[in-house]
Amino acid sequence: MSISLNPYLIFDGNTKEAVHFYEKALGGKVMGIMTFGDMPADPNYPLLEEMKDRVMHAHLKVGDVDLMFSDTHPGMPFQQGNMIQLAIHPKEEARAREIFDALADGGEAIMPLQKTDWSPLYGQVKDKFGVTFQVNVPEEQQ
Repeated sequence: MSISLNPYLIFDGNTKEAVHFYEKALGGKVMGIMTFGDMPADPNYPLLEEMKDRVMHAHLKVGDVDLMFSDTHPGMPFQQGNMIQLAIHPKEEARAREIFDALADGGEAIMPLQKTDWSPLYGQVKDKFGVTFQVNVPEEQQ
């Protein structure tokens, strides 16, 4: 059973600037930046115009470390101090469910585990200590 963890930094509309700042300051390499506007349109969840240029996901490689980034979106307001989350990447869906349920015990499911465009199983949970985790099964593993 294998999992990996990485820091996930959340910003309020200035993620692109932050990614390029850390790229230069830390000597990293940008592996990708995807905006909410780059995602396939979903008529059930229309995208607000001001969201189209916000970053849904960015990846900066610094040495052996993967730094992940995102901008906030409506329903998930930005709050200084809550900008860092931990992303967990279990390879098996069953393990993802175990981890999610364990973290939710005494905490709260922010986004229940579900299939997304980028993962067969993804969710967000805040544990009883107030730490937010993103549980994400990699797309190539199911």
